[in-house]
Amino acid sequence: MRWAAAIQELERGLLQRDVAARALLLAALAGEHVLLLGPPGTAKSELARRLQRLLPGAHYFERLLTRFTVPEELFGPLSLRALEDDRYERLTEGYLPSAEVAFLDEVFKANSAILNTLLGLLHERQFDNGSQRVAVPLVCLVGASNEQPQDDSLLAFYDRFLLRVPVQPVDDHHFTALLLADAPGAGDTPAEALIDPARVQALRERAPQVPLGEAALALLLQARQHAHQTGQTVSDRRWRQLVALLQLQAASRGATEVSPWDLWLLPFALAADPAQVPAWTTLFLHQVAQTAPLPIDGLERAVQAFESQLDTERRAPPDAQDDSAGKLALARAITRPGEESEMVRITSARAQRHYSPVHIAARVAQCDELLERLLALHDEWLAVAHAVLAQARSHDWLPPSWLLQIEAAHAERCGQLAGLCAQHQSTRNGFADLPLDAEATAHAPPPVHWDSP
Repeated sequence: MRWAAAIQELERGLLQRDVAARALLLAALAGEHVLLLGPPGTAKSELARRLQRLLPGAHYFERLLTRFTVPEELFGPLSLRALEDDRYERLTEGYLPSAEVAFLDEVFKANSAILNTLLGLLHERQFDNGSQRVAVPLVCLVGASNEQPQDDSLLAFYDRFLLRVPVQPVDDHHFTALLLADAPGAGDTPAEALIDPARVQALRERAPQVPLGEAALALLLQARQHAHQTGQTVSDRRWRQLVALLQLQAASRGATEVSPWDLWLLPFALAADPAQVPAWTTLFLHQVAQTAPLPIDGLERAVQAFESQLDTERRAPPDAQDDSAGKLALARAITRPGEESEMVRITSARAQRHYSPVHIAARVAQCDELLERLLALHDEWLAVAHAVLAQARSHDWLPPSWLLQIEAAHAERCGQLAGLCAQHQSTRNGFADLPLDAEATAHAPPPVHWDSP
């Protein structure tokens, strides 16, 4: 992967941050901003600091905002010399207007004066310093908050973050690894991980030339329908920004068009609330990674119907003229308690209904027909799994945690079908082993019925 070293440096020593790291790097390459939503202590600021270290010579700015934060803390103090000349200007060196990477914690707690200034700074990369409007070198602003804003007055500012990524504490499965992990240190950033500004500029120039593939466009249309159906409002500007980010992602991996796999970013660009992220993620996984549960209820009923029929035929008593049941009762009566004589075993085998070769052959043939369908479906979905996993593994940006989900889903699907095949094969063998009466009247049994799938 062309950007593997940079991603590895962002993730180094951090657990379950593969999604946030990839989203952050892609946003920085595109010149977009990222909001990390989650509780304190989840490495949000650490990711921002690491991003700054990937950009040679980049200045970094970090602040925790409160409702008491004043503009001077972010944009710099007023210049006393300028005031003497009746100019209202700030000394911005070392403050947000001079930073390439910035991290603002609890970003929605700022007052309106700060938020209004930030709006222009984030969207236009411009800062009004007195009577002058100056360009700022900001590459990416990383905001952090415990939750999305509840006040409608903050929605415009919230919308300035193209990617909004939930970040949660390490789960139980990774808790032991968290306790045993070494504390991540700053260290020296490997040279191969550093991001060359000229390379980024070339990437941004090439990205608009990458077309949307038909499959990607179709998935975007589905995403718009999903937004409508779930009552989620996505602005035209956000759709356009998303497409531009998808084009840059495709260009960064040398693709000739935007692929449906590039749309793994959908949940983080379109969900306005972290609670909406799982549904968007499911949309991507089902449509692109084909992880939707298999519609095999009908086949399961068929397998169960054959099992039930086999049990019925095994338990069926012998014909009326057969006295095997009486012989079995006599054999058991003369056998000592706790012992099973050879006579009991032989008589017990005879005390079952025996079936004609035609009956057994018909049942085996019916089983073989269903087994053939099960095996064909298993082979079909095994081929689908191989194709999907090959695509997923070859995508440079797909988070490894998502790949694990996709692998597990396909393993479960193929395992379900393999289990049904084995279960029905056992039933088929059971019919083949039914007691045989070669002289029995040859009647083909009626077929086993079940609800069609």
